[in-house]
Amino acid sequence: MKRFTLGLAILLMFAMVGCAKMADNKDFVFQTEQFADLKIIRYQVPGFEQLTPKQKEMVYYLYEAGLSGREIIWDQNYKNNLLVRRTLEAIVANYKGDRNTEDFKKFMVYTKRLWFSNGIHHHYGSKKFEPGFSADYFVELVKNSPGTYPLAKDETVDQLIAKLTPILFDPNVDAKRVNLDPKDDIIKTSAMNFYEGLTQKEVEDYYAKVIDTKDPRPISYGLNSKLIKENGAIQERVWKVGGMYSPAIEKIVFWLEKASSVAENEKQKAALDKLIEYYKTGDLKKFDEYNILWVKDTESMIDVNNGFIEVYGDPLGYRGAFESIVSIRDMEASKRIDAISREAQWFEDNSPLAPEHKKKNVTGISAKVITVVGESGDASPSTPIGINLPNANWIRKEHGSKSVNLGNIVYAYNKAAEGSGSLAEFAYSQEEIDRAKKYGALADNLHTDMHEVIGHASGQINPGVGTPKQSLKNYASTIEEARADLVGLYYVMDQKLIDIGVMPNLEVGKAAYDRNMRNGLMTQLTRLQLGDDIEEAHMRNRQLIAKWVYEKGLPDNVIEKKVRDGKTYVVINDYDKLRSLFGQLLKETQRITSEGDFKAAQKLVEDYGVKVDRDLHKEVRERFDKLNIAPYGGFINPRLIPVMQGDKVVDVKIEYPADFTEQMMYYAKEYSFLPTFN
Repeated sequence: MKRFTLGLAILLMFAMVGCAKMADNKDFVFQTEQFADLKIIRYQVPGFEQLTPKQKEMVYYLYEAGLSGREIIWDQNYKNNLLVRRTLEAIVANYKGDRNTEDFKKFMVYTKRLWFSNGIHHHYGSKKFEPGFSADYFVELVKNSPGTYPLAKDETVDQLIAKLTPILFDPNVDAKRVNLDPKDDIIKTSAMNFYEGLTQKEVEDYYAKVIDTKDPRPISYGLNSKLIKENGAIQERVWKVGGMYSPAIEKIVFWLEKASSVAENEKQKAALDKLIEYYKTGDLKKFDEYNILWVKDTESMIDVNNGFIEVYGDPLGYRGAFESIVSIRDMEASKRIDAISREAQWFEDNSPLAPEHKKKNVTGISAKVITVVGESGDASPSTPIGINLPNANWIRKEHGSKSVNLGNIVYAYNKAAEGSGSLAEFAYSQEEIDRAKKYGALADNLHTDMHEVIGHASGQINPGVGTPKQSLKNYASTIEEARADLVGLYYVMDQKLIDIGVMPNLEVGKAAYDRNMRNGLMTQLTRLQLGDDIEEAHMRNRQLIAKWVYEKGLPDNVIEKKVRDGKTYVVINDYDKLRSLFGQLLKETQRITSEGDFKAAQKLVEDYGVKVDRDLHKEVRERFDKLNIAPYGGFINPRLIPVMQGDKVVDVKIEYPADFTEQMMYYAKEYSFLPTFN
């Protein structure tokens, strides 16, 4: 009993230690501004000053490598994004008219929304933004902003305006970055820039021919290329040195080579050198070799995710968006997440999965809490709070994976949300509010930990099925996120977490259930425009889970929608039965994944994850509007400044910029390496 109590006290202290370190600066402003549906936040980097000069030097090089590739995501998201962005930035820099008018303010909001989303489509909902100002005013802006515009050869400013006008103002032109509607050709109707001249069927047929589903160690087909059809022939434009995006990738490689020269140890250096080789060759086998080396490096203080990684931006889930996250390990807080990873086999053995779908030997899950130093590409300004990589199932099975919780990012989100009033507005009882205030932060951290550490790493695919993106196609991402979320939800109410000392009692699990049901059935709807259905995979996953367990629990009144004073609330009546329902759905999502059951995946997602209760949606939006809370948040990155002696970096200073526009314009000046026209 003493051992349990001491372990619990220590781990709870570890869970808060990052907060304590970051709270030292009482005057630090976390949220700097709010516009449209967005809030801009800053984060601190505790522990940076304690790094050695050599470690700081390495962090700086990795930071520069990430920013060097930031424009890639803009072009990946939409072929005209760089043209639009550079035109708008020329206006921001050079406009000679009145900057205090309502029209100019609307123009700046539109520009900041584009910066936030890395393009003209919403970062989460995928729909094209409405400018909020007229096409005539756009002409005035351009004509009154003398400067350098991204003109094609022999093109005039008037021709540039004519080209951009439908792109910005016609709602029917490239309306969605990613369209997942099964009634449509999701390749032809999506504006993302991963395919050219192809239909959905042509893409599916192409990969059906080139992929060997019996290969036990397949490469990540299509991860680092654009697929095009020219003169009737299909070919890949590979993203590498000498290939597509070469000017930016050459800069990435330049900085990675510098980082390799000051690596902390041989394992870290070997991984970086292999990543460099991959960027130079474009060979996806080299990427697999890099991931294996990266997984084995569990001792380094400094880490980086740099590459073409997440595939949510591709309707068919093949092509990876560029991202970079540079981090240092939070040694104290990592002990909580490490306690979970050490028990990964127990969690797998005791899960409700069918026996044939369980892993017999869970391999090499390393877990830690990290302190982010800088982000870029798909990870910035909007960032994940947890990561589990690599994505290749066979590498995870044979070599393991790394799971991380982005500790200082989570802390900054929480600080920015303090006093928002949303909990009091949507929680039904004082008991629920008190439980959330006492245990909510720990509940969120534990759910994130288990989602990443044991969720994505659990289960196995039947031989011959192929990868989920091959078998489940446009539903693969939603099913995978649901599967990982369900693992976390199932175990956050388990006595095991108390026994290993990471939570004090099952009230933590109840707090997690309260929040997930509120969010899945109600509060996340504030992110949607009225009349819209759900497009984004994570939102689909959350509603899918909540609606499924709500429906299946109706006979026993497990979850209830109560109306009080004209307001709807989600009330859980039986937490144990709800846990059992989470287990049943987990078993089914794993079966779908293991067997590659496309029809079942389609039915589950379309029946529960897509359609929205219009009346409830309207109510949620109205209640949030009164609170004036932006549903999305993203970050201004710290700035690293090298201290030089001659051509040698002897130290690195860190600053915390507070102006989002200023940072975006600085990035445009210093890190614009790609041509506007590919």
